[in-house]
Amino acid sequence: MNVFLIEDEELAVRKLSKLLLDVDPTIQIVGTAASVRSSVAWLNANGPGQPSAPDLILMDIELADGQSFEIFEQTTVGAPVIFTTSYDEYALRAFKVNSIDYLLKPIKRHELEASLAKYKRTVADNGDTIEPKTSDVGVMDIDALVQQLRQQIQPTDYRRRFLVKHRQQWVPIEVSDIAYFYSEEGVSLFRTHANQKYSLDYPLDELEKMLDPAQFFRANRQFIVQINTVQQIHPYFNNKLKLILKPATDEEVLVSRERATDFKKWMGK
Repeated sequence: MNVFLIEDEELAVRKLSKLLLDVDPTIQIVGTAASVRSSVAWLNANGPGQPSAPDLILMDIELADGQSFEIFEQTTVGAPVIFTTSYDEYALRAFKVNSIDYLLKPIKRHELEASLAKYKRTVADNGDTIEPKTSDVGVMDIDALVQQLRQQIQPTDYRRRFLVKHRQQWVPIEVSDIAYFYSEEGVSLFRTHANQKYSLDYPLDELEKMLDPAQFFRANRQFIVQINTVQQIHPYFNNKLKLILKPATDEEVLVSRERATDFKKWMGK
């Protein structure tokens, strides 16, 4: 089986290539591309009938020069696609094009195995065609998946303000005024952009669910940072990232190696 990888992170390409070959050693990685432009060029040069024409494409949604959906507008994609993404709000749109599945990053082996098995069943059930039969047992029911995804991506009513106790009174603080949340000796606190400090009764795990993920990112167990608070990003030991925030923090704020790619995409979104 020929597989074409569309992914803009070099480390992710290496990891995914290794994972694919671990799952199925017969797979041939026939090409990789990191952008919409290079993907279109490769597909135009390796269409049906060419030795390197892909049987399956694994396609990241966020690429170096745009979203991979643009590829479908610029060339014919003649193979099924498994989308890979850190952002599940894109999943519904993904199923409207030539997709058989999608995987959320970080990709887990058993989920990749399930997607490849679904692809093989689809091809086996439909001969040489790539269009899934929604009525077949074991083959993806598109309508059911679309309904499920629609429920998952309904707009969320994120928290707009917190009522916090300050001295002998309660004070409303707008979430837009908050620079970052953090924990200190088991207590949840936050600092405003004006460098005022307040405590909260919610643990960070609960706060993370209340906050708009386009504005706030869980950097590690101790910090949730607001996007405009990040002033500098420095490479750190073992592929971690060190953040410089404003207002300044009392301790280092590090993003783990596992979350570094997601953080960079979040900052550049």
